[in-house]
Amino acid sequence: MSQIFSFSGEENFFHGGSVYSNPKEAGLLLSLGHHVDTYLPRKRARTTARFGDRFQQKKRASIDVLPDECLFEIFRRLPGAEERSICASVSRRWLILVSNIEKKEISSAVLDMDSDNGYLTRNLEGKKATDVRLASIAVGTGSRGGLGKLVIRGSNSTRRVTNLGLRAIARGCPSLKVLSLWNVATIGDEGLIEIANGCHQLEKLDLCSCPAVTAKALIAIAENCPKLSELTIESCANVGNGGLQAFGRFCPNLKSLSIKDCPLVGDQGIASVLSSATFALTKVKLQGLNISDVSLAVVGHYGKAVTDLVLANLENVTEKGLWVMGRAEGLQKLKTLSITSCVGVTDRGLEAVGNGCPNLKVFCLRKCALLSDTGLVSFAKAALSVESLQLEECHRITQAGFFSLLLACGAKLKALSFTSCFGIRDIPFEVNLPSYFTTLRSLSIRNCPLFGDMNLSMLAKMCPQLQYFDLNGLHEITEVGLLPLIGGSNAGFVKVNLSGSINVTDEVVFSLTKLHGGTLEVLNLEGCGKVTDTSLAAVADDCLLINELNISRCAITDVGIASLARSKHIYLQILSLSGCSSVSDKSLPYLVKLGQNLMGLNIQNCNAISRTVVDMLVERLQRCDFLS
Repeated sequence: MSQIFSFSGEENFFHGGSVYSNPKEAGLLLSLGHHVDTYLPRKRARTTARFGDRFQQKKRASIDVLPDECLFEIFRRLPGAEERSICASVSRRWLILVSNIEKKEISSAVLDMDSDNGYLTRNLEGKKATDVRLASIAVGTGSRGGLGKLVIRGSNSTRRVTNLGLRAIARGCPSLKVLSLWNVATIGDEGLIEIANGCHQLEKLDLCSCPAVTAKALIAIAENCPKLSELTIESCANVGNGGLQAFGRFCPNLKSLSIKDCPLVGDQGIASVLSSATFALTKVKLQGLNISDVSLAVVGHYGKAVTDLVLANLENVTEKGLWVMGRAEGLQKLKTLSITSCVGVTDRGLEAVGNGCPNLKVFCLRKCALLSDTGLVSFAKAALSVESLQLEECHRITQAGFFSLLLACGAKLKALSFTSCFGIRDIPFEVNLPSYFTTLRSLSIRNCPLFGDMNLSMLAKMCPQLQYFDLNGLHEITEVGLLPLIGGSNAGFVKVNLSGSINVTDEVVFSLTKLHGGTLEVLNLEGCGKVTDTSLAAVADDCLLINELNISRCAITDVGIASLARSKHIYLQILSLSGCSSVSDKSLPYLVKLGQNLMGLNIQNCNAISRTVVDMLVERLQRCDFLS
């Protein structure tokens, strides 16, 4: 600018050249289409004075006749962020100019007046995500504490978010600490490099389905954002080992690493990060990657600070990898471990993991087809601190393994969950009960179709401390097994889920409310077609603390709803009546009375309730959320 204008004064013009590094960039943002109301000065019609007039009409002056360079110099000298924000609201031209002012370009005389501590959060989804919106955020948050978190989910279909919008954020929001980009195909390396150069306070980066991002951008982030502590990369097809290696070299404070479905990431990248952040990294998730046993060996050796580990869909990992990971004995601080769909999970490998993780508290195993009773019991005996165990779709686990597991770790296990394990059958067998009872507090058996009454009767003898039980979708269980389980608990049930267990009757509910009505808070009987109004009367009489009740698709009528409404001590917050075809308009006054405390009411597929009554309920119960 000094070459064009001869300017003298106390402060020189900014010598950064044009506002746009590429002259075409201004056109990219200002040419927004015919549907955008862009402020541009209109040409005045030329007027001709009458013959004899001495003076010609004067043309009215306008600041918009100034070129971008002059406006830029004016804007950067404004006394504060609020004044710049006001100017940015005049037109899109001014907005783009103001949003491209970097922190270092603001006049030093007014820089100290701005407060930029990163207190604000902005979330943009779908059509709201445009470059113009990002420019507005960059300008507007400066006077309100500074932008600390930016989340973008998707992009506008016609005016997509691009690198130009991210550049505005980078220049106007140096306080940015959290950046999350999901499903934004039009943002690539250029935009993230701008973030790296302008947002050195960045602590968390979350990228999902950003195909234009490569290692080049990640290297820039790693080199310029030393405070980065959380990194999540998912479904980014062009991210490879080079980017991860940069984080290993330049981000010693990295505490959380999650890499999912990135086909170019291999052992080299994972090994580099883990070996460099040995004493900082506490959470690691590796899913859907082309890594081998080498990566698991590195995890086992260098994961000295890791407390949470997730391994999922690792097709190239074998038994050897898990065995080495456990034998390396580097996971001494590991507390939570989840393994899903890893063919390397065998009896021998799992036992090694149990021996190598002495402080493991929570273990979750899903879709591991090669694991048998032997491996599960060996793991339970080796992992001396496990308190919560979850198994899903492990079909080689049988009834013998189930109860051997309880006997092996019953003195420490507090929560046990089996989901869709088809190998557990209801077979008569003898078990030598220990001299002590298990400390199990929570039991969940879901969608195990052959789990029946004999197993429940045995559990009743072994688990007197149960407080939470979930028996979802067990078609074989009846009151023969349920009544001993209900009667065998000394602690008092708090949450009970019997949804989908089609043989549950009023007798079961009556026993449950009589013995545990003083502690029961949540009861789910969805799909229990043999439950009638008698059960609701028992709930109304004996359940003092219940706040959530689901009786969807039960044989309930208006009489049962009336029983609940007449109770003087029931204060339900959530009530679900979905599919109760016998509940009609007659229940209106009872639902209104119950609704004084309700926060949620589900009356979907209650065909006997008319639209008029639904509208009346919505009008009267304004605090309540409806599903109708």
